[in-house]
Amino acid sequence: MSGSGAGEAVALPPVTGPAVTLLIADDEEVTRSGLCMLLAAQPGITVVGEAADGVEAVEQARSLRPDVVLMDVRMPRCNGIEATRQLLAEAADPPKVVVITTFENDGYVTAALSAGASGFVLKRLPVRQIAEAVRVVAAGEAVLFPAALGRMVAARPLGSAQALPHAALTGREEEVLRLMATGLSNPEIAESLTVSLETVKTHVGNVLTKLGAQNRTHAVVIAYESGLVVPGFVG
Repeated sequence: MSGSGAGEAVALPPVTGPAVTLLIADDEEVTRSGLCMLLAAQPGITVVGEAADGVEAVEQARSLRPDVVLMDVRMPRCNGIEATRQLLAEAADPPKVVVITTFENDGYVTAALSAGASGFVLKRLPVRQIAEAVRVVAAGEAVLFPAALGRMVAARPLGSAQALPHAALTGREEEVLRLMATGLSNPEIAESLTVSLETVKTHVGNVLTKLGAQNRTHAVVIAYESGLVVPGFVG
């Protein structure tokens, strides 16, 4: 997924297939209720539950088995970072997590991405774009805003800087990781490198395995923290 900022539109194919089931976790009741109402009205999304803090988010996710959890990060009892970590540690098909935040420079967001969240959106975005992000993540892609992510990592490094030097990535795998960091999807990377989509998928899988990354977004965080990619890199 390409783009330069956290407020940009998310590219998405037409809505098809069964509705994505969604759990919304936010400690502000007005915000949570508003998101539930607005997102439930979006095509292709069914809101199955809501949670007021991280403990409830984990409990509800285990009970309701949503496809995606829209997770606020600053919540009482258990914040969104720890809740994300707990959910993704589940052995059986954990939900995807999209972090929702007020400020794109929130250091908690970077920590949640490192914990395994598939991307983040801003609360000020139009509900249509938030809905698109939910569908994209449910389909197995990442909601990645390279410029904003680069700024966050630069402002608050999280100690993964040694992960890349010891990962023994091949030259082509590093090239694929750099293209991932620009927000390109697998088909776009294949076109850029003039290779098959299956070849790209193999390289991406190898990158995730070697970095010990939860997903491609986490891999990109590591790439920024290690210095392989610097804020402003465009490929």
